[in-house]
Amino acid sequence: MIDENGHQLGILQTEDALARARAAGLDLIEVSPNAQPPDCKIADYGRLKYEQSKKDKDARKKQRHFELKEVKLRPKIETHDYETKARMAERLLLDGSKIKVTIMFRGREITYTSFGRKLLDRMAEDMAPLATVEREARLEGKNMFMILAPRATPAGPPKFSVLTKEPASA
Repeated sequence: MIDENGHQLGILQTEDALARARAAGLDLIEVSPNAQPPDCKIADYGRLKYEQSKKDKDARKKQRHFELKEVKLRPKIETHDYETKARMAERLLLDGSKIKVTIMFRGREITYTSFGRKLLDRMAEDMAPLATVEREARLEGKNMFMILAPRATPAGPPKFSVLTKEPASA
């Protein structure tokens, strides 16, 4: 039994504890019902619920929500097109999103999955300063994909994106 000031009162009968709570004008709250004997506290139940809801709200506010964005590639992608897709991936990673890099195989391209794996490895290497590989490259059906998660603190500057600088004023 704990009183309203936080002092330990020891083990009390239920009736005595209720009488103390009523005398103080507060509620008797069972803190841990599974303990032997159960732990109780004298406090204002409405206030306790209010403080708990505030804690829960703050916890939800501080929680990070990851969005999964997708960047689709083809195995025979040209260099400039790859760089454009990589720039988009960098921007998404800097915004805090996870990225699913997908390589789509059509027709007989599926026999050359090694090209797709090399492309995904290249993407992982290029994004290394900004992201870590969360799921390694895997082939499912006619698509091969890998998931990249943003690093909490980037290990270096982006490889493709040019960070815009403000023009120097004269």
